[in-house]
This record gives sequence, C-alpha cells and structure tokens, in this order.
Amino acid sequence: MSEKVHSVKYNFFMNFILTASGLIFPLITFPYASRILHSAGMGRVNFSASVANYFLMVASLGIPTYGVRACARVRDDREKLSRTAQEILIINLIATVLVSISYLVCIWTVPRLSEDKTLFLIQGINIVLNMFGANWLYQALEKYDYITWRSILFKAISAVLMFIAVHRASDYRIYAATMVLAAVGSNVLNFARLHRYISFRRFTEYNFRQHLKPIMILFAQNATISIYTNLDNVMLGFMKPYRQVGLYTAAVKIKGILLSVVSSLGGVLLPRMSYYVSKGEKSEFKRLITLAFNAELFMSLPLVAFFTVEARDCILLLAGNGYLGAVRAMQIIDLSVVPIGLTGVIGLQTLVPLNREAQVLKSVAAGAVLDFVLNLFMIPVWGASGAAFSTMIAEYLVLAVQLYLGRDVVLGPLREASFFKYLLFTAVALIPLFISTMIPVRSAFIRLLITALAFFGSYGLILLLKRDELMMKLLVKHRR
Repeated sequence: MSEKVHSVKYNFFMNFILTASGLIFPLITFPYASRILHSAGMGRVNFSASVANYFLMVASLGIPTYGVRACARVRDDREKLSRTAQEILIINLIATVLVSISYLVCIWTVPRLSEDKTLFLIQGINIVLNMFGANWLYQALEKYDYITWRSILFKAISAVLMFIAVHRASDYRIYAATMVLAAVGSNVLNFARLHRYISFRRFTEYNFRQHLKPIMILFAQNATISIYTNLDNVMLGFMKPYRQVGLYTAAVKIKGILLSVVSSLGGVLLPRMSYYVSKGEKSEFKRLITLAFNAELFMSLPLVAFFTVEARDCILLLAGNGYLGAVRAMQIIDLSVVPIGLTGVIGLQTLVPLNREAQVLKSVAAGAVLDFVLNLFMIPVWGASGAAFSTMIAEYLVLAVQLYLGRDVVLGPLREASFFKYLLFTAVALIPLFISTMIPVRSAFIRLLITALAFFGSYGLILLLKRDELMMKLLVKHRR
C-alpha cells in the first residue's frame, strides 16, 4: 500500500476523537429529544430501531468484521485488495437485496409493525445505506482520520436538523430520520471515495467460496450478539408498554456512551493484529493483547464506578424526571461494561485474527440463550430493570466462556495486565467521590460536575503519582 500507515497511537487518538463525539452528541441531543418525545415516543423509536437492526444484522452477515481482517491482510497489494473488496461487496449486495424485500413484507404483514409503517420504513434506510459504506475497507486501510471527521460532520448535521425539526411528541418519526442520518449518512460519501483505494474493473474470475465460511461463522456470532443487544428492546416492546422501552433506552444510552469510550482502542487494533498474524509477528501480537487489556481496565473500571454511583443525577440530566424509573436499570446495565470491554479484547482482537471465530460464536451463543431465558422471567416482573439484569449476567457468561476457550493465548497477557492496580486506584478515588456527594447542591449538572472533578481528578492524580505506564504513554508524544 503506497499511502502511509499511521501508528497505533495515532489511530487510537483519532478513534478516541470519534468515540468522544459519540459521547458528546448524545449528551447534546438525547436530553432534548427525551423531554420532547417522552418515554413512550422514545420507546417507539428504539423498538423500531431494534427490529430493523435484526434485519441489518442479516444483511451485513459477518462482513463488518471479516472485511477488516481479509482486506488488512492484502492491503499492500492493490490488485488483491481490489479483488477481495469487490467479492465482499457483491456478497453484501445480494444479502441486502434479499433482506430488504423480507423487511418490507414484514412491515405490511406483522400487526405490531404495520401500526406505524412510516417509522419502520425510515429505519429501513439504515439497512440499504449500510451496504454502501464499506466501513470495513476503510478500517482495514486504517483510515481513521477520514472515518473520524466524516462521522463527526454527519452527526453535527443530524443534530442541527433534529433541533430545527423536532418540537412535539408527534415528531418521533423525524427524530428517527435524524438518527439514521447520523448513523449511516456518511456511507454515501464512503462509496464515492472507494475508487481511490480499489479498482472497479471487472476481474475474469472471482472466488466467492473462500469468503463464505468465515463470513457465515462471523454472521452467526453477530446474530447471537444482536440477539442479546436488541432482544431486550424487542421483548420489552412486545411484552410491556412502550414506556418501559423508553426507560430501558435511557439506561442503555449511558451504557452505550461508556462502551464507546472503553472500546476506543479495540477498533484500531483488529486490522493491525490481523496484519501481524499474516506476517507471523507473534511477539508484537502478544504485546498488543496486553496493551488492549490494560487500556480496557484503565478506562472501564473508573467509568463504571462513577456512573453507577451517580446514576440518578445522570438520568435527571440526560432524560429528566420522567425517566427516574430507569435509575436501577442503569446501575445494573453499567456493570456489563467491564466484561464487554474484556470480551472485545479476547474475541474481536485476539481470537478473530487467529481465525478462531467458532470459539467466539460459542461464547456469544451461550450468552444469547441465557439472556433470552432470563428475559422470559425477568421482564414480566421487573420490566426494564429485569431486562438490564438479564443482559448483565449474559455478558459475564460470555466473558467466562471466552476465557476458557481462549486460555492458551489470552491467559498469559491477562496475567501481565494491571487489573488489581486499576481496581485499587478506582477504589481509592471513590473516597473523594462519596465526600463530594455530601455537598448540598440542587442542580444535577453542578452535582455531576463536582463529583466528576473529585473522582476523575483523584484517579488521574493517582495515576500520575504512580507514574502509570499507560498514562505516561498518553501524555508523552511518541512516534513509532
């Protein structure tokens, strides 16, 4: 590949900016939308999004992950890269057409969906535009600067449109359209730029067969993951009033923000680790695994601790008084951030580059089955909190299974990771947090500001005093 490949640190920095935007924009838009649409309107939007995501998952197959790995391995050869990318795009096109037809049939035949055809048609745009994005190719080429800036641009456009157009509870369809624009609007731009990196000339022969098995294995993995990430909203939508879906949405929104920060490093490591595997560089591969474990613990433990303690003020600030019923669900679901971060390292960043997708599939299948069974009992009794508990327990089961199946490659790096150190630092930082909560302040925003400064300031100070290696690397400029 003729263009410069940036260092992991640069890619991490750009991806961190991207995930930071994923933190900032929801904090700007969700408080406004949740108060305008109320929990019922937000429930409608997120129920429809969850249903559409199932179809999107089928249309995508395992391509979002497989495409990164396959293209990263041949990125130095434009001819091979073009052939590989074309083969994957054609497979994706066929799947998208078939799924889109099925989605339209369901909208017109399933009573719960046909109640609001317009809303589901809007969500269906996501299915079609997702194919054009080819985000997996840009990730494989490590174009994280481009990915970051175009994503921020479309999120900003979406936010502006939402504030201009959403003013009443009946505007929930407009809100859904702006969310779709933020998620996949930039995919059209992606497709227009593809010719810069691959050739679209037709090859005399294509080898689709080589891609089908790993794509289907990863599809099965993604399907089971999708089951217990979207299943809660879907089951709540069918078993409870839309208000419970809205409450659960508020709780999960904060969890999603935390995960976007915790997972900053994961996305940039997959292409680099796949590249190291193809070159047989085992030492670099293991070094990155340990780095990834430390990065996840460095971020996830303090974030989970703070937002679990400050759940009530977070809900008040993010969604308002009408969503206080989501506090318990948020406290429960936030506990799943740590295992999700660790399974991202073990599964996506370690086992997938080693072609061990089947082991990842077994782990997420176990989690999906447990989530479904627990939901059957928990949702009727505890609603949103029951769904949160089911998902949290399922995530810890996924972690346990992956630790067992991947023990030959992950236990060594995991032993070298600094779990107890970051856990201790987090526990110490909780002391000033609890002290700061005693300050009599009426504003939820001011309370959060004070407690955040007390907690994260203390955590950062401890890291600096102990000269934590990861903290030092983030502060000191270093180029590979």
